[in-house]
Amino acid sequence: MSSPFNPLDKTVLARTVAKALLEKPCGVLPPTDTFPGAGIYAIYYTGVFPSYAKIAALNRGQKFLAPIYVGKAIPEGGRKGKSRQKGTPGRELLSRLGEHAESIEQAKNLELSDFTCRYLVVEDIWIPLAERLLLQTYLPLWNRIVDGFGNHDPGVRRRHQHRSAWDVLHPGRTWVEKLGASNKTPQQINGEIGKFLAGWQAGQI
Repeated sequence: MSSPFNPLDKTVLARTVAKALLEKPCGVLPPTDTFPGAGIYAIYYTGVFPSYAKIAALNRGQKFLAPIYVGKAIPEGGRKGKSRQKGTPGRELLSRLGEHAESIEQAKNLELSDFTCRYLVVEDIWIPLAERLLLQTYLPLWNRIVDGFGNHDPGVRRRHQHRSAWDVLHPGRTWVEKLGASNKTPQQINGEIGKFLAGWQAGQI
């Protein structure tokens, strides 16, 4: 016997927010408009990097079916349980997308013009729920296999801190030079991508 429908179930709420994001038109990365707020976003790739051919094909022709990366931008202080005072909205989502654009621009083998994004300003409480559903549904490559795209400059290098798979595959970010070498080569990472995509298919919400 199935359970009664609960419109306040966490999965239902997460799907509502995720669908609102997916209904937004894709635009340039970073966005040209200035806007306040935190929220969620999806980044899509349509370029010719060989290992991403399967993903790019699903996004060309304005289809945008397979985000290569999904993320969130939470309000300042949110990770420490602090809440921002009402009437003082920040620009966390806009800033985060700008950071991603800068990372792509610095990469020696990627073109920013091959990337687009969708984004949605969301009430703080629903951001993690929606992001989790998007990650579970789409299994974005840069979240699952080629990790490190969303990393920040760590400042002073910490012990045992090494270059991410993303920085090995897409070298160019200036601050990465201070980090130790990875134990993986580009060839190994490309092999992992191939194995992953062989059994992967675009999800649907």
